[in-house]
Amino acid sequence: MTPDLAVVLVAGGQGLRLGADKPKALVEFSGKTILEHALIGASRARGLSQIVVAAPADHLELVSRLVAAAVGDVEYVVVAGGATRQQSIANALAVVTAPIVLVHDAARAFTPAAVFDRVADSVRKTGMGTVPVLEVVDTIKRVEGEQVLETVDRSKLRRAQTPQGFMTDALLAGYAAATSDFTDDAALMQAAGASIRFVEGDVTAYKITTAEDLETETRTGVGTDTHRFTEDTAKPLYLGTVLWEGERGLDGHSDGDALSHAIVDALLSAAGLGDIGSNFGVDRPEFSGANGSVFLNEAIRLLDTAGWQVGNVSAQIIGNRPKVGPHRRKVESALTTLIGAPTTLSATTTDGLGFLGNSEGVAVVATALIKRRLDRLES
Repeated sequence: MTPDLAVVLVAGGQGLRLGADKPKALVEFSGKTILEHALIGASRARGLSQIVVAAPADHLELVSRLVAAAVGDVEYVVVAGGATRQQSIANALAVVTAPIVLVHDAARAFTPAAVFDRVADSVRKTGMGTVPVLEVVDTIKRVEGEQVLETVDRSKLRRAQTPQGFMTDALLAGYAAATSDFTDDAALMQAAGASIRFVEGDVTAYKITTAEDLETETRTGVGTDTHRFTEDTAKPLYLGTVLWEGERGLDGHSDGDALSHAIVDALLSAAGLGDIGSNFGVDRPEFSGANGSVFLNEAIRLLDTAGWQVGNVSAQIIGNRPKVGPHRRKVESALTTLIGAPTTLSATTTDGLGFLGNSEGVAVVATALIKRRLDRLES
């Protein structure tokens, strides 16, 4: 499509409520500044021809370097922000050259490109201002002083997000006519008589305001697996994808790697992606005899697609044999490399009780911590 879109990133906030000693957009999170995170989604918008960043006046050089590294071949301009959000946007609009403009708060750093596309497509189709919104899930009360006056019908309420999109000429005219400050551009345009449409927003497009907003969502999962020792003395033992020389193997549709299988279950359950049986059933011949690394690699891929990364994994082998000590470091190293996160291994026995105490098999319990990948946005 012909490039017709400019994105204005408002990045002039001082970050006082964030408790930072620098502008909010320059605070680092997960290896990147908030501004760099915001540029990921913005720079992937369809039809993009220009990015304009309104930045703190005393950080223009640094912001210019960050933007240049993030946007590739897209034209960009960095302008000094004003004393208010509205003044910053006015400064940015003065250099916009595209017919459609999306105004976006850099503090909504994890907004997916799909939201930019939905807003821009609405403006292209209708010529009307468009905002992304989310339903209100809390019960809303109207109050006065310390008294609750009424419960508001939330079915008619929505939470507005950014980017908010407009025909550039219309937004320029709205800003020229504005006689007071507004909390967002849709309100400014409505005050000027414009009608505003809405499209679906995204829960990841929340606004970073306090330090708590930078806490990554985490989940934990537990997985277990049990295999009996095979009667085939020639079958090798694999645990944690590693060959344990001189040990009898475990029965199973695959290679019987109970350690890897338990970890896979822990990862999948943490992300709500089912379990090893629902993803790699015994009715699938391609997994017959497969090494544990096959299942682990696929589990990591499924987590990544769903927007998760592994924080750490811990597993415990239960049984009288094999002895874990001589193999622990090698297995931990192999799993840490394969999973891409610290993985630790321990061992215990059942004090002679049950089939494990009789050395008939091996059981494994694994736990996994996963973290939301806020840098993995829709393209």
